Amino acid sequence: MGIYLNPDNENFSRTTKRNIYVDKTMMISVINQFIETDNTYICVSRPRRFGKTIAGNMLSAYFSKGCDSRELFAPFKISSDPSFESNLNKFNVIKLDVNSEYRNILKPSNLIIKITNAIRSEFAEQFTNFKFTEDDSVADCILKVYSKTKERFVVILDEYDVLVREAESSELFTQYLNFLNGLFKSDTLRPAIALAYITGILPVVRDRVQSKLNNFREYTILDAGKLAEFIGFTDEEVKALCKQYNTDYKETKRWYNGYRQHGFEIYNPESLVMSIEEQNFTSYWSKTSTYAVIADKIQENFDGTKDDVIKMIAGENVDVIVTTFMNTMTEFRTKDDVFTYLIHLGYLAYNREDQTCRIPNQEVLEEWKNAVAVVDEYKITNKIIKASKELLAETLRLNSDAVAKALDESHIHVTSNRSYNNEDALQSAIYLSFIYALNKYTIIKEMTSGKGFADVVFIPFVPNIPAMIIELKRNDSTDSAIDQIRDKQYFASLEHYFGDLLFIGINYDEKDKTHTCKIEQFVK
Repeated sequence: MGIYLNPDNENFSRTTKRNIYVDKTMMISVINQFIETDNTYICVSRPRRFGKTIAGNMLSAYFSKGCDSRELFAPFKISSDPSFESNLNKFNVIKLDVNSEYRNILKPSNLIIKITNAIRSEFAEQFTNFKFTEDDSVADCILKVYSKTKERFVVILDEYDVLVREAESSELFTQYLNFLNGLFKSDTLRPAIALAYITGILPVVRDRVQSKLNNFREYTILDAGKLAEFIGFTDEEVKALCKQYNTDYKETKRWYNGYRQHGFEIYNPESLVMSIEEQNFTSYWSKTSTYAVIADKIQENFDGTKDDVIKMIAGENVDVIVTTFMNTMTEFRTKDDVFTYLIHLGYLAYNREDQTCRIPNQEVLEEWKNAVAVVDEYKITNKIIKASKELLAETLRLNSDAVAKALDESHIHVTSNRSYNNEDALQSAIYLSFIYALNKYTIIKEMTSGKGFADVVFIPFVPNIPAMIIELKRNDSTDSAIDQIRDKQYFASLEHYFGDLLFIGINYDEKDKTHTCKIEQFVK
């Protein structure tokens, strides 16, 4: 048993003893399908805080010869799976957290030498019948053992891409590439590797590392494939947690959901756990990342970036091409590259079906609001966001002039290069102007209601405030909008809501680009 070679199961054991632990052990059954096949090289990339390290610790505890994990896994789902016994503690495991090694070394240029020496030393301690020299690489050590014993190895590299993202020295980076090449590209070594499992925030870098790791099958935030349900919490798991800890499921979903993958709704696990433990819905994102990442990238302002950012803050999906990004920190040529990068970091969510991206949830929206507040190009956006709290207050006071004035500004702002007369643009202007209302309302566009579709409906989830139904008209009148709400009984969809209703009619004039508003109070 060692630190790097054949580690024990203590890390995973500690995880399972947490107050909140979600059983993801059936991932082992899927990973077992890769053993003894041609697809033994796997790269799993996800944003921070999505459970990559926990999954790596779990796999290490299962495969490692350095421990007996039968009792550890006994309470969990995998223990009843037919594949459980097949590989339990049967492999030599090399496990390396590249991020921790990089953070903790005083002289980064010595990183690869330090790692190699440490692993070689453990080989000498555990395989006493073999002679290992100071010239032996990690790959050499593996080959020496395999050639004589036919014992195969599982290699687990957590945060493999930290040097891709942060290494400033080209010499260190070259050393790292050679290290990866020795482990994963040698045809001689390949029979000795039962499984290579690497994780990172970014997928395999396509301009510098591609030739080293192009034999890896990738499971990314863009397409998680058969591993979709195992990295992050699913909707069913969250429902169970909310029930167990008496937590508001709808509010949890609003704050931390939004990453859809292969039929699964995926939640940010670390933020969700912290929310339940603290009994507070807020953004925990800044504890491990920062809105400055967003600000830095949107300041580059490639053609169309600003327009699309405003659309997304206003609740829209925007088109994105994810195939051009080179998965590096330097190769940004278009807004698509920027958005794809932010998808990998978790600041945006990707929809594979229609190839669009969006801001996934309230937690991440808070980070976007922080970001636009410090970028000069978004001064008007930030002004509208800051004014939204007062606008909601004025709306509840039935101040129709305040609503009309706010929409005069936001409608032009969100349309930019789009047609001003597009009704979707006005809906987005309303969403942006009332963005503070997300703290009190669920806002639904085109809601099926009564005898048709209400343009925008605000349903409160806090007490003592009215629901609001907005009907939009073009070159018509606010009276016509209010009449349509009544005639088509859009309020029927709120039959389970007991409280006051506000009918809000908005008309916009295509010619002079101004708005008028009428607000009426309706008591059921």
